[in-house]
Amino acid sequence: MRAMTIVASAILALMIAGNAAAQNMPSDVKATGGILTDAKGMTLYTFDNDKEPNKSACTGNCLNNWPVLKAGATAKDMGDWKVITRDDGTKQWAYKGKPLYYFSM
Repeated sequence: MRAMTIVASAILALMIAGNAAAQNMPSDVKATGGILTDAKGMTLYTFDNDKEPNKSACTGNCLNNWPVLKAGATAKDMGDWKVITRDDGTKQWAYKGKPLYYFSM
């Protein structure tokens, strides 16, 4: 599926350029080897069909292949990181308007 894109180094350079930027990330997200990963090292992706900022277009069968990076019930926005509410009411992290996903394989 070509529609998902790995979060690239260019985005991360802005995020990890200074200590203050690194402190403005969810605690379960890390910058590892130039890409965003979760605490377990799983790569995070964006979805090319997410055209509207901070809104996910990945629903139904898409979610079987591309599970969301869930935000906890008490998670709050921090800088470029936003907690978005999906159509089903669940919470998901987005970075600079791009919702984040895992790849199920």
